[in-house]
Amino acid sequence: MNYLAHVREDGTEQDLIVHLKNTAEIAKKFAEDFNNSDYAYLCGLFHDIGKYSEAFQKRIRNDGKRCDHSTAGARVVKDLSRFGKILSFCITGHHGGLLNHGTYSDIDRERTLCSRLSKDYKIPNFDAFMKEIEIEDLRYDTPPNLKIYDSNDFGMTFYMFIKMLHSCLTDADYLDTEAFMYNGNINRTVNYDFEEMLDKLNLCLKHLQKNDGIINVKRQEILQDCIEKAYLPRGLYTLTVPTGGGKTLSSMAFSLNHLIKNQMNRIIYVIPYTNIIEQTAKVFSDIFGPDVILEHHSNYDFNSEDDDFYNVKKLASQNWDMPIVITTNVQFFESIYSNKTTRSRKLHNITNSLIIFDEAQMLPLEYIKACTKAISELVINYNCTAVLCTATQPSLTNMFPREIRPIEICKNTKELYELFKRTTIINRGLLTTKELANEMNELYQCLTIVNTRRHAKSLFSMLKGEGVFHLSTLMCPEHRKQVIDEIRMRLRENKPCKVVSTRLIEAGVDVDFPRVYRAFAGLDSIIQSAGRGNREGKLRDKNGNLTQGEIHIFEADDEYTKNQPLNFKAPIEITKKIIRDYKDITSPEAIESYFDKLYFYNGEESLDNKDIIKRINEACPKKVKSFDEAFTYPFEDIARDFKLMEENTVSVIIPFDCLAVRKINELRYVDFIGEILKSLQGYTVNIYEREYNNLYGAGKIELVQKDIAVLRSMEDYSEEMGINIEIKSGVGLFY
Repeated sequence: MNYLAHVREDGTEQDLIVHLKNTAEIAKKFAEDFNNSDYAYLCGLFHDIGKYSEAFQKRIRNDGKRCDHSTAGARVVKDLSRFGKILSFCITGHHGGLLNHGTYSDIDRERTLCSRLSKDYKIPNFDAFMKEIEIEDLRYDTPPNLKIYDSNDFGMTFYMFIKMLHSCLTDADYLDTEAFMYNGNINRTVNYDFEEMLDKLNLCLKHLQKNDGIINVKRQEILQDCIEKAYLPRGLYTLTVPTGGGKTLSSMAFSLNHLIKNQMNRIIYVIPYTNIIEQTAKVFSDIFGPDVILEHHSNYDFNSEDDDFYNVKKLASQNWDMPIVITTNVQFFESIYSNKTTRSRKLHNITNSLIIFDEAQMLPLEYIKACTKAISELVINYNCTAVLCTATQPSLTNMFPREIRPIEICKNTKELYELFKRTTIINRGLLTTKELANEMNELYQCLTIVNTRRHAKSLFSMLKGEGVFHLSTLMCPEHRKQVIDEIRMRLRENKPCKVVSTRLIEAGVDVDFPRVYRAFAGLDSIIQSAGRGNREGKLRDKNGNLTQGEIHIFEADDEYTKNQPLNFKAPIEITKKIIRDYKDITSPEAIESYFDKLYFYNGEESLDNKDIIKRINEACPKKVKSFDEAFTYPFEDIARDFKLMEENTVSVIIPFDCLAVRKINELRYVDFIGEILKSLQGYTVNIYEREYNNLYGAGKIELVQKDIAVLRSMEDYSEEMGINIEIKSGVGLFY
């Protein structure tokens, strides 16, 4: 009898031993990038041996009952090695995701690894696998090839190792199954040559090169610093470049040269906001062509073109098998801490990569330790180079092991700061909304950034005249994009333009105002806001001389500040202290002092607010009495708790234009909605649950399918303010 793994619709059969060996070889090749191919091979070889059971063979041949086929392999590999539990995690989780370890008293109803490995958990007999696999030849007791610089992070090192093996297995399993089921007709090929890409970049840089004026001279010096440092070995770097210093192209020059020198696989840009991703992707697509760039974020629609390479990109979004990947902090770090196979598949393709963390200061404070520990592991054990790239470099040095302390790429960051400074910050103290509105009404062009939607609404209602705009997250992304395009046009043509916005405009939106008002916030936010003022450095005074733009920081009315959460108040209080201590709060010294104080304001435990790293390290201390006490990771719990964006909001789709209306109608009548929902991301607004319940209770929202909410009428959506979220006695108020 031959044992089957898969059967195609045309009746073609794949032998189980063929699938096991194929998967093992693919996983082995993936793990070569981090020097642990033997472990990956074992995962692949044993992951489906439960399919040797009579129950599974009945299922696949005669459409029999479903049965557990992943526990069998987990039980076998556990006894192959002292480190067998590592492989057991991967095999039990190759479909449903990595489980919590649990305790040895767990019964068969518990969803834990211990439960699955216990004798009480019944699975079909699978002994037939021994007819085709010789276990004795596969016993493997060599420790994983891992470096551990800090014994306190012993647990984190093995946590990442399990995640990487799980990724190798799940992607290998999927790819071999896909190749068989589609008879090898799935095209995942991307043609590229990094040397040719470097030639294209150099040609672009040559065309852009200008040596007139000190600013352009310094931009060339930044570029040369990046190229020179690129020839250093893999490691951890910082790139501190002021706004306007050509950071995007210079970082790519470093990346390509460094990648070629060190024979690396790909470049990954990790960026906090989707609007910055879209701008960055456009810059690189114009240089290299769109077929080598993968944008992976919530607003990207893989069906936007009917070309083959968009289908390739859609497939590549599953495992990041592309030369240049541009993604979000959320997608990158939540994939590392997720237990789900859909998120984990891509992780092995992060190995041997160059990773740019753009706007590194935007990493959330409560997860900063989890993020830096993950970056450390990628550099130490997975042959990555990481670059923390920002105009306001946070003081992260002490969070990395001494052996990989970051190297600054630019030679003289202080001199660069002085040279590229284009704005002067003026502390106005208390400035009421009415006073602020009066000032804005007297100006021709200005931008005000406030901390709450309610404050933005109140201020906007007081503005008068032509060219007045409001921006907030109550407007769907497509709507915001149209408004921002009009704002840019008015600034470019020197027309009246007054804008009130929440902090969404702070980073990644290239606008250039002569004056910016910013409600008190963290220093990093203030500096980001300053980048929206005199951005091009072309502002002149009445006599025609170049002058500085003005950034007015102010204390808002008490009604907009009294209920601020603690994690918002702390950065503001520290910023006020920096204002007292430093004459220039945007100086490198002031910025370093701000981050030092911020990171330790509430004690070191605040940097791991949900005990992510604490629990990981406690699950595998360096010294244990037996290996049964090691590797007790709560993978499912960690995944649930690590959320860079807390899920206390509900998405509502806005029928903003004809395309949105057509896609919404499709949702009503189809079963497979994933691709439609992706195409509607640009028409989605996230609101708080309380706001959603009010709208739903008032009949303003329709559920076109379970948990898919659509605004019934555009009468409840304002062109100026976005969705009307407050319903009181039948009267709607925008805020």
